[in-house]
Order: sequence, then structure tokens, then C-alpha cells
Amino acid sequence: MSTLTPGFHGRPRPQGVALPPGQYVETGFPVLSAGPTPRLDTASWRLDVTTETGVTRSWSWAELMALPQDEPTVDIHCVTRWSKFGTTWRGVSLDMLLAEVESTADFAMVGSYGGYTTNLPVSELLGGKAWIAHTFDGAPLQPVHGGPARLLVPHLYFWKSAKWVNSITLMPMDRQGFWERLGYHDLGDPWREQRYQGD
Repeated sequence: MSTLTPGFHGRPRPQGVALPPGQYVETGFPVLSAGPTPRLDTASWRLDVTTETGVTRSWSWAELMALPQDEPTVDIHCVTRWSKFGTTWRGVSLDMLLAEVESTADFAMVGSYGGYTTNLPVSELLGGKAWIAHTFDGAPLQPVHGGPARLLVPHLYFWKSAKWVNSITLMPMDRQGFWERLGYHDLGDPWREQRYQGD
């Protein structure tokens, strides 16, 4: 016996668009956060990268803005099943930032103003795959979307793209972040539908 209401057919998939399994196309930009939105100013913003030996390299906002800037156009995929295509950003590549530190660590814990954390393999942050993004669609990134700056790792589910980023701690062993401790997948590849532990 069917459990679907008669006439219900789900959201249609557009023709010619490659969607990860279980996703639908979103034309807006939904706001989803694990807590309240921090109100930050660029005068006091700072990004710290700390190696496994305890050495910290820091960037102020002015120093971040003085670095070469990339302008990626990427698709993003939220674990809540929406995908947004052709989003445009501006920011600094993690390749450039992590080249400034000496480390052989295989994992990173990304931290945010407000206490949010998420863990990633360092390999998922390198090779032109991740940025500290401060501009979306030609305008400064709004606070509700992680402004003044967020991590952008578009090839993974979007909870890995930590809003209000302020730290990256490099680690020899993996350790789970906020959502990962609550059962979300440690990697979060949308093409493999890695939403939860065990997927």
C-alpha cells in the first residue's frame, strides 16, 4: 500500500543538470545555522592557523585582503537536500594560506566565532578546492551567510564550509567537530551521499 499522498510527485529534477543523489535545485540561499549569528567587524577579525607543534600564523583582515584573491564560481550542496548552482565568490585559497605554515598534519579542525567546529582532511582543503571567502555574488558576505568570512569547500556538503571562520588547527589524527559528534559524516561527499556516519 502506498504511503504517498495521491498527486504527490516530489520536486522535479531539471533536465541537463547534474545533481548529487537526493538533492533538488534551490534558486534562493537558505539560511541555516547551528546557533545565533555573531556580529563581527573586520577591524577585530583574525584568522589563526595553528600547526600540530603549536606554532600559530595569524592574518588580520587587512592582511587577508592584501593576498592574491580568487573568484571561484561553484555549485554548493546542503545536507538538507538543496543544491544551488553557479554561485560566485571571492576569497583567498587555502593553498596560499597553508603554504605559509610548516606542517605534515593530515587533518584540520576549522573553528568559528561562536564556537562552531568541523573537521576535514587537509587534502580536501588543498589543490584549489577551498577558500576563505568574504564576497558572495559581488557583495560583501552577509553575516547570516557567514560574513565577514567563511570557509568555502564546495565539493563537500555545506556544513563543512564553516561560517564566521577564525581558526584552523592542524592535527596528526582526526577529531570530530560539532555536527560530526552528533552523527554527521566525517567527510560529507554529496556525490556519495555521505550525510551521516556509516553512509
